[in-house]
Amino acid sequence: MPSVGDMAPDFTLTAQDKSSVTLSEMRGSRVILAFYPAAFTGVCTKEMCTFSEGMSSLNSSGVSVFGISVDSPFSNAAFADANGISFPLLSDVHREAIESYGVSLADFVISGYTVAQRSVFVIEADGRVGYSWVAENPGIEPDYEAVMAHCA
Repeated sequence: MPSVGDMAPDFTLTAQDKSSVTLSEMRGSRVILAFYPAAFTGVCTKEMCTFSEGMSSLNSSGVSVFGISVDSPFSNAAFADANGISFPLLSDVHREAIESYGVSLADFVISGYTVAQRSVFVIEADGRVGYSWVAENPGIEPDYEAVMAHCA
């Protein structure tokens, strides 16, 4: 798991609109990576909607937000549409990003099913991790005020 000050692991993932997003191409601006276990679940819906509601203040600070789960682009598109989520939701179906960030959670609901552990990383403009938080269990939400304060 990358620590604050480490270079953020790079990735290229597919967004719900089927475009590709490469983290290293975001250098020069700050990025929030919000890993979530599964679309259409209660805590994940609340988390993604809370970040979506905070987008105007984040955008004015020059911060982009990306949600990341192991869900398919089709599931993420339906999830974003159903909840008015205004930022890209990225599909890590091969679990490469969750592995490189050390946030894979095994046996989620179904034995052998691995998802993203709820976590938030803020990647600074230079590509280094500036903020890191990982939930002890999937039912815990991040401290949104702490994330927003870090990004202000």
